[in-house]
Amino acid sequence: MLALRPVQLADLPQLQRLARDSLVGVTSLPDDTRRLEEKILDSCASFAADAQGPGAENYFFVLQDLESGCLVGCSEILSSTGCNEPFYSLRNRPFSSESRELNIQHGVPALSLCQDLNGQTLLRGFHIDAERVRTPESELLSRARLLFIAAHPQRFAESVITEIVGFSSEDGQSPFWDAIGQHFFDLPYVEAERLCGLQSRTFLAELMPQYPIYVPMLPPAAQACIGRVHPDGQEAFDILEREGFETNSYVDLFDGGPTLHARIANIRSITQSRTTTARQSPQIDARGLYLVSNEHLGNYRAIVAELDVGADGPVALSPAMLTALDIEDGARIRVIAL
Repeated sequence: MLALRPVQLADLPQLQRLARDSLVGVTSLPDDTRRLEEKILDSCASFAADAQGPGAENYFFVLQDLESGCLVGCSEILSSTGCNEPFYSLRNRPFSSESRELNIQHGVPALSLCQDLNGQTLLRGFHIDAERVRTPESELLSRARLLFIAAHPQRFAESVITEIVGFSSEDGQSPFWDAIGQHFFDLPYVEAERLCGLQSRTFLAELMPQYPIYVPMLPPAAQACIGRVHPDGQEAFDILEREGFETNSYVDLFDGGPTLHARIANIRSITQSRTTTARQSPQIDARGLYLVSNEHLGNYRAIVAELDVGADGPVALSPAMLTALDIEDGARIRVIAL
């Protein structure tokens, strides 16, 4: 059985393996011991904090095989963007020009550096081992974060965003970066993303062009990258799209990947999940596959389980499920159909 839980300092060696295997562009999972240790300690402090509103807290989760102890994935929630540093993105909207004398009005697609998305809750750091892609465990890794938000709404903003990794070739070339960022830093795309993971995006963003970039003036290959999802990022996109997330007019600063956005009130796992009571049972008449989580904070746990969930009354869980959720008979749980 796999269970999602908050990261611990003892996870550092295994977390480095996940970082080495993660997709280029997942800058929140750097392959660097010191930086990963800082992220773990920051997450531990966030879970321990008495937060009464969205702030700089970062909640880092790992997906663990309880039998082997092996970590097979990780994901994060940043409570609110823009607290410690500006959250930069590119706004993709037409730039309008007009000639009254000729009675001509024309709109040209343009990319503008902005901080419009400051103050949003951010889902990031999604990574799962290749053999578990497009399995119920991927749904668990992504959606259990939403169940956590549902259990602790006061800690998060009223809208949630996530940046999906944009297109790059198998050899690490990004046509979008080559057409824009390369001219300002003389760095290959892979190296720029690595620096963002080790330090921050701010120092690179502040050197990006401050004036609108007219999309028709970009090479066709770069234009084709705007809002395009990397093939290995498609699953993360699909899961959240089914949750009610939608693309908007913002794209990633470095690879042009899409940004997804949803109001808390429109997210399926938040609005349609329900709380109930766990009842220990040696046998379960399973009727379907469900995501199940406890309602805890620092001891948060979530699993996928075959259950019989009725409209009312407690939900039967096996002793192994109770152990995986770190709860006892009669505890409150949250459930939603997979």
